Amino acid sequence: RLASSATDYLGKKVNAAIITIPSDFTDAQKDALNKAATEAGLEVLQFITEPVAALLAHDAKNNEESTKDKNVVVADIGGTRTDIALVASRGGMYTVLATAHDYELGGAQLDAALIDYAAKEFQKKNKTDPRTNERSLAKLKLEAEAVKKSLSLGASAAFSIESLSDGIDFSLTVNRTRYELLAGKVFGSFTRLIESAVQKAGLDNLEIDEILLSGGTSHTPKIASNVQSVFSESTIIAPSTNPAAVNPSELTVRGAAIQASLISEFEKEDVEQSTHPAVTVAPHLAKAIGVLVGDNEFVTLIDANTAVPVRRTAQLNAAEGDVLVKLCEGVSEIKVTKEEPAPKAEANGDDEDSDDDSDDEPEETREKVWKAGEVIAEAAVKDVKKGSKVEVQINVNADLSVQVIVREVGSKTGVRGTIEASA
Repeated sequence: RLASSATDYLGKKVNAAIITIPSDFTDAQKDALNKAATEAGLEVLQFITEPVAALLAHDAKNNEESTKDKNVVVADIGGTRTDIALVASRGGMYTVLATAHDYELGGAQLDAALIDYAAKEFQKKNKTDPRTNERSLAKLKLEAEAVKKSLSLGASAAFSIESLSDGIDFSLTVNRTRYELLAGKVFGSFTRLIESAVQKAGLDNLEIDEILLSGGTSHTPKIASNVQSVFSESTIIAPSTNPAAVNPSELTVRGAAIQASLISEFEKEDVEQSTHPAVTVAPHLAKAIGVLVGDNEFVTLIDANTAVPVRRTAQLNAAEGDVLVKLCEGVSEIKVTKEEPAPKAEANGDDEDSDDDSDDEPEETREKVWKAGEVIAEAAVKDVKKGSKVEVQINVNADLSVQVIVREVGSKTGVRGTIEASA
């Protein structure tokens, strides 16, 4: 059906496809899907996971963001299940660090909250529960889904069902606040599942740069606002927070289409060779690498979980004269600072409420900071001119050996060195 629909739309035969799959698909499931596609007359060019497809579609629209180093949570919230993936994007290369799945959490649970509320309201007036009749329950499910979609756009929506049960018509208005209270536990479950994936990857919430909401249920504003309250430093990419966001319902298929356009000119054998595990499963840096120039702050050049080989170059301010450059492992930590409480006002003898705020806890501020860890190598640049900068270039090879070039910007000479990979 999908193949014929695409053929009718394009006006020419569609005989091959990129197919997206959940990140926990087994080889047996892939084989079964490949067999079904073959029987439908489709050649499967490649399977790609849904989180990677969604991120590819998002980055394709924002070209300037696609090559930045970032940690992205892709939350695929569908009708019957939710899949979370934490993806490290390094220079446009994606590495899945952790996943989390809930096969019973999705839009259907939000529908169920509205169904239960409407059924109870009907039962109060008519002394009969419409959920006990399959036909009545089917009507309720259909209307609840429509109400849910309306509440994603407006402040209120109405149930309107003709002959819901025993020939009795039913109408009920629900506002968004009521809906969010009814489904509060479900909304909380989405946020907790995202947090569990971050914890599974060994990261802190502050180390997440973007959260991309995918899937039809992501249109619900409350999901984005809940996540935003927990990941306050991150950019939540959803229709309710970013009007320019790609439609969540189309993210994965757009990503598959982009991938298809990229490989359509290649022969199947070339695609298979390029996607072979020997090629795609590249070694990654376990720790970040950065530099310390003189007494300046530590600067991270290559983040952890970056696939190698990789090259990074930076120009850094330096003091006049001889400058010592230290190549170090980068260590990130979460710095917690507490604001000093305001001095207490002197209490008057007749003021009974003067100590009401005495138990208030000082507010905490959390931020991610980088520090220089173990020193890997040192290099000295002599006679740096006043106002000049020092350029540092780091090349990490496939065998994890590191080549370093340090020189004054504009100078033709510099310091070069190679650090062999540790055993």
